[in-house]
Amino acid sequence: MDNRPIGIFDSGLGGLSAVKAVLELLPNEDIIYFGDTARVPYGSRSNETIEKFAKEDIEFLQQFGCKLIMAACGTVSSVATKATSEIKEPFIGVVKPASKAAARATRNNVIGVMGTAATINSGSYVKEIAKINPDAQVLGVSCPLLVTLVENNWIDEDNYIAREIIKRYISPLTEQGADTIILGCTHFPHLAPIIQSVAGDDVVLIDTGLEAAREAKQILQQADMENSADNKAAAHYYVSDKTQNFSAIAKTLLGKDISGEITFKNIDERL
Repeated sequence: MDNRPIGIFDSGLGGLSAVKAVLELLPNEDIIYFGDTARVPYGSRSNETIEKFAKEDIEFLQQFGCKLIMAACGTVSSVATKATSEIKEPFIGVVKPASKAAARATRNNVIGVMGTAATINSGSYVKEIAKINPDAQVLGVSCPLLVTLVENNWIDEDNYIAREIIKRYISPLTEQGADTIILGCTHFPHLAPIIQSVAGDDVVLIDTGLEAAREAKQILQQADMENSADNKAAAHYYVSDKTQNFSAIAKTLLGKDISGEITFKNIDERL
C-alpha cells in the first residue's frame, strides 16, 4: 500500500480528461493536478521552451511527494524527452499507451493522429507505432485551434464553429482511409462527440488520457503501490493563473463542481 498522491500536469484544462479517467479507474487514489494556465498553449512553443516548462511543472508536483507523475499533455510527452527522462518517480506520458491502443484497434493499418504542431512535428507517434507495427501508415494533422475551443468551453455537440473546424482538420485523415484516430492532445477528448460524429462510427477514437490512466493503474498494481481500498480519495487542483473560467469549464469537463478545490500558485514560487 502507498498512500502518496498521483501527480498529473498539463498546459491547461486538457489534462482534466486524464484526471476524469484516473478518478474512474483508480477511485481510491489521491490526485494533485497542475494546469499551467498562465502559459497555455504549449503546442506552438519551441522545443527548448517546452522542455523548460515541463521541468518546472514536474518540480512543482514533486514537492507533494507524488508516487507517480503523469504528463497529461501530448506536447510534453512528445517533445520534453530530457525533462521527463530525469524524473525519479514512475512516469507516464500519453504517447506510448495511446500508440499501443491504436496499434491494437486499427483494422487496415492506417492510423491518424490529431495533435498540436509540436507533437506532429516531433514524429513521436510515427516512431512509437513503428516499433509496434512497422506496417502501419501514420498520418498526422496539426490542430492548434482545438485547444482554444476547449479552453473556452466551445465543446457542445451542436457548436457550428467547432464542427466546421474539426471537419477541416479531420478530412485529410478520413480521406486517406484512417480507421483509427489518436486524439493526440488531452484537450481533444473533450471534443470527442463532435469528432466522432464528423469522422463516422466506423472510425475508432483513441483517448490519450484514458490510455494513460489505464497504464497508471497497471503500474501501481504490479508494484503494489495502490492506496488503501478504504481511502476516501481527494483531488486538489492547482493553476498558474487565476483564469476566470477554469472552475466553470472544469465543472463541464469533470461533471462536478471543483471550485473549492482549486488553488492559484505562481509556478516560480515554492510551496
